[in-house]
Amino acid sequence: MPFDEFLANHIRKKLKYLPDVEEKIMFSGLVFMVNGKMCIGVMKDKIMLRINSEILNTLVNKDRWAQMKMVGKMMKGYILVSEDVINQNIELDFWINLALEFNPLAKASKKKKI
Repeated sequence: MPFDEFLANHIRKKLKYLPDVEEKIMFSGLVFMVNGKMCIGVMKDKIMLRINSEILNTLVNKDRWAQMKMVGKMMKGYILVSEDVINQNIELDFWINLALEFNPLAKASKKKKI
């Protein structure tokens, strides 16, 4: 299963009012680029969020999230949240807003020369 299409559609609805959102298939999932920067993604049945890594300690009381790992390495500023938050709109809004708040501060990837 590359990514949960229902979950992707739910996030797509939440982002539809933003002016600069682009979807890309990456990391075996769907990534929502906001202002040209990776912001939110759907990886299998989890939501990937790019957030300010300095606030991770404030999230210890929140359930159903973990810091993202790739090839055994912790990815600074990226977390995965369980899909069951979509059943709780307030929770989903909380997580999406964390990513959107960090987006203006996030660095954009360098453009590849063709």
